[in-house]
Amino acid sequence: MTDHVSGMKSIVFALVLSFIVVGAQGQEKPNIIVFLVDDMGWQDTSVPFWTERTPLNEMYATPNMERLANAGMKFTQAYASSVCSPTRVSLMSGMNAARHRVTNWTLQRNQSVDAADTVLNYPKWNINGLQPGSDIEFSVQATTLPMLLQGAGYHTIHVGKAHFGAMGTPAENPLNIGFDVNIAGHAAGGPGSYLGTENFGNNADGSYKAPWGVPGLSAFHGEDIFLTEALTQKAIGCMDDAIMLDKPFFLYMAHYAVHVPFYGDDRFIQPYLDRELTKKEAQYASMVEGMDKSLGDIMDFLDRNKIAENTIVFFLSDNGGFAIDDRGRKEAIHQWNAPLKSGKGSAYEGGIRIPMIVKWPNNIHGNSNSALPVLIEDVFPTVLDIAGITDCKTIQPIDGLSFKDVLLGNNRADRKMPLVWHFPNSWGPTGPGIGATSTIREGDWKLIYWHKDGKKELYNVVKDIGENNDLAPSETGRVDKLSKKLGRYLKAVKAQMPTFKENGKPSPYPDEI
Repeated sequence: MTDHVSGMKSIVFALVLSFIVVGAQGQEKPNIIVFLVDDMGWQDTSVPFWTERTPLNEMYATPNMERLANAGMKFTQAYASSVCSPTRVSLMSGMNAARHRVTNWTLQRNQSVDAADTVLNYPKWNINGLQPGSDIEFSVQATTLPMLLQGAGYHTIHVGKAHFGAMGTPAENPLNIGFDVNIAGHAAGGPGSYLGTENFGNNADGSYKAPWGVPGLSAFHGEDIFLTEALTQKAIGCMDDAIMLDKPFFLYMAHYAVHVPFYGDDRFIQPYLDRELTKKEAQYASMVEGMDKSLGDIMDFLDRNKIAENTIVFFLSDNGGFAIDDRGRKEAIHQWNAPLKSGKGSAYEGGIRIPMIVKWPNNIHGNSNSALPVLIEDVFPTVLDIAGITDCKTIQPIDGLSFKDVLLGNNRADRKMPLVWHFPNSWGPTGPGIGATSTIREGDWKLIYWHKDGKKELYNVVKDIGENNDLAPSETGRVDKLSKKLGRYLKAVKAQMPTFKENGKPSPYPDEI
């Protein structure tokens, strides 16, 4: 009897110990926050991402980005697509835009947003975006990042801008691609209004106004509150709920800011007006500062709840900064991305280079920098690596490369594969570098191939960050080498090419010219 009791006690003790160990392991699984800003340029911050500070760094007040950088790692050569939906699909799927074919921004089901061109017809790209199944025409199916995290025990939260799938498709709602919670995410890529007093672009009675009214925030309708603040309050409430669930959480905090329309955030705009910035510049700067306050509020929440040490924060933008006004006319705002050339929609650095900071407590040394060139799809495998999800099965091939080793102190500045962008489309607005292009960067060198006329431009973007000196005429061997690599990649992923209206023939691959 004594032996039996003793044996029972041993079994109970073993079970309790097992429970404690499993519980401890569950607690050690890190929370992950991806804080994505819309249309924020590389220089739209007081944090310098270059070798020197610039006048733009002096224009903006982003103390919480500074706080994040002081505790984390800045990536000084981080990149995304030049417009939003391609970036978001790459982030969710790990695929390059040339492969997933959501190469322009999405909105209405089966309706392309490409502007008409006199020379080119654009391909039938995946205008319906990312989808969870294969039954939606003109779409790409993928096992998404939140699906994989959800399967690993994470509580997955979406707050803000989605823009994954067109209206009337399943992925219009983030709940259908792996999120447990969706706050304010739908098909549109911008808000009708940033003001609660204007119901965030919805009807006066509070009902949803398609396509630009922001859904799911009726509790704030009529209130004097900025959209950025409303989303932040919702995100904090969702994280609080996740803590109560005793599960690690993945928060995808995707702000509508700083996308047009530009609204002055009354909490922050006056000092910019006092400095005699133009009205549009002051509005934009106040939106940047409001976004920065959101970042600070979220970090404060982590501190208050003593979970900051077990939470990883990725901060990044979805494309380069806006460089033209919302009527398509170039303005002084074009200079906002200096020293980079051009802006959103462009293959030049101003359209694709983004600010990126990663904080990983007890792993990343604070105030550190990495010059490793990273592309948006690299975030997908990196997050999975950090979460310990190493044997995941996806229905899609993964183009992204994990940079977890760099976060852990490997100071490499090279990558195994070149970076590739493919934009066989027309964004709509006009400006420098905006048009149908394919681009490759390897090492310090970047080649831009123009589909309309076959022109190639070559830049050393380390020595010439402003892309002022086209070296294609003198570096013909390097042009040929990069053209071959770019052509091989585009063929390997079956990238779609525009066709010429004159004869219906596709634009040649860059290695065919």
